[in-house]
Amino acid sequence: MGKIQMKTLELFEPGHSLAWSQLSTVESPWLLIPVFKEIILAIGQTLDPAIYQKHAEGVWIARSAVVAPSAAIGAPAIIGENAQIRHGAYIRGAVLVGEGCVVGNSTELKNCILFDKVQVPHFNYVGDAILGYKAHLGAGAVISNVKGDGTLISIKNGDEVIETGRRKLGAILGDYAEVGCNAVVNPGTIIGQRTVVYPTACVRGVIPSDSLVKTGKDIELVQRVPKED
Repeated sequence: MGKIQMKTLELFEPGHSLAWSQLSTVESPWLLIPVFKEIILAIGQTLDPAIYQKHAEGVWIARSAVVAPSAAIGAPAIIGENAQIRHGAYIRGAVLVGEGCVVGNSTELKNCILFDKVQVPHFNYVGDAILGYKAHLGAGAVISNVKGDGTLISIKNGDEVIETGRRKLGAILGDYAEVGCNAVVNPGTIIGQRTVVYPTACVRGVIPSDSLVKTGKDIELVQRVPKED
């Protein structure tokens, strides 16, 4: 099996997020999940008022973003330039939506960072997670953040087990990762750059970059070229 990617600089290209300066300071990106609120509030104070409008205390929305009247956005939150927040979207906890992102119909975001041009367009749930540049969730795909038995979440990389000490921890998706329709990404999962998870798959653990995941255990390594704009 190919190289397992777990570190911040392996999962994400530099830039592509207002939070990059904070993320780039930690070797493991999940370490920042508990402090997303502080990060978002700090970034919000630096935003150019000519580009971002402060809609409520702790909520900044780019003037170029399109937000449906039926969307609900709770503080703290930043909605990036040219983002689309569509009908029935629910944003809460502490959320940073990057430039050009699509948050779609009945999608719920909770305590997460979406890098630029991420798409979560149809009936998705993303909790306590980071989605890298141009990552995409198919319709109904879920980033699960709590184990069924409520125990603390660990990250399993082969024989290595990292105890996170957290009861809530979703997934880290590297740049260009694709998760198919109605797939479930289990708590503490890390998916490498350009990896594709097939529809209806249930995945967990650490998945290498440039992989096809057809079931939870059936992983095929390929070489993918990111789609152009």
